[in-house]
Amino acid sequence: MAAVLEVTGLKTSFATQEGAVKAVGGVDFSINKGETLGVVGESGSGKSQIFMSIMGLLARNGSATGSVKFQGEEILGLDVQALNRVRGAKMAMIFQDPMTSLNPYLSVRRQMTEVLIQHKGLSEDQAAKQSAEMLEKVQIPEAKRRLNMYPHEFSGGMRQRVMIAMALLCGPELLIADEPTTALDVTVQAQILEVLVGLQRDFGMAIALITHDLGVIARMADRVMVMYAGNIVEKGSVRDLFKDPQHPYTQGLLESMPRLDETEETRLMTIGGQPPNLQNLPSGCSFRDRCRYAFERCPVETPLLTPFAEGRSKACHLPSL
Repeated sequence: MAAVLEVTGLKTSFATQEGAVKAVGGVDFSINKGETLGVVGESGSGKSQIFMSIMGLLARNGSATGSVKFQGEEILGLDVQALNRVRGAKMAMIFQDPMTSLNPYLSVRRQMTEVLIQHKGLSEDQAAKQSAEMLEKVQIPEAKRRLNMYPHEFSGGMRQRVMIAMALLCGPELLIADEPTTALDVTVQAQILEVLVGLQRDFGMAIALITHDLGVIARMADRVMVMYAGNIVEKGSVRDLFKDPQHPYTQGLLESMPRLDETEETRLMTIGGQPPNLQNLPSGCSFRDRCRYAFERCPVETPLLTPFAEGRSKACHLPSL
């Protein structure tokens, strides 16, 4: 299967007065056409910064190195004009807070038609027609009327649908969804996920799904990439990872999920301690101070992400859990 996105040795850091913050420590992964890659980890694990680097949306003090190939073309380091021909048109992103991502002073019509006018060269009327059609596809009722409304006139779930519609206007090959169901109630979350599944089926696009919600990963993803302290600690199919986690951090994340069939053996667990300071990472394994299995090799040698079964890899010194 052809890879839509290939990332090799991506590192991202931010210059601060206290020193460099190593947000992403050198990651390799790919996403295939029609596939959903789940990216999971605690806040500050580097999930979003990977894709902000790819999209060229880092803060001014941020820098990224490595290789990012989109449909075989190197895009990391492209100038803004060249990058704008890719993002929005071929690669789009849904941000986690639609209220701050949508401009409150502009109507939804203005914000949506602007995308089509810029990237597709459509007239205002053509752009408005396609925008209304896309609002209908994300299940917003009375789309033509609502197109002229402002963001504050929509509920949280409807604003998220507007964001999805805007991201899909140009039929992107890759959709990056950063916490697409954050701050939505459970019923609305389910509706949004169903919309994404249906649109992926209709458009055949690849999805990078960034979330801390393992329930969303289980429902949506084909493969999973677990992040910790800016690095990938485990990769594999969603089935393998949930059935047989092979990194202590992945195991801890799964044990911290509430279960309806909870017993004494499956009671809710927590991962002790805090993630490390990215300005001063510990020697050896970054997870060692929180790991129940840590032994003498862990503080001395940094574990590399190594294949251990077909389609699976982990960064851990333990042969198995």
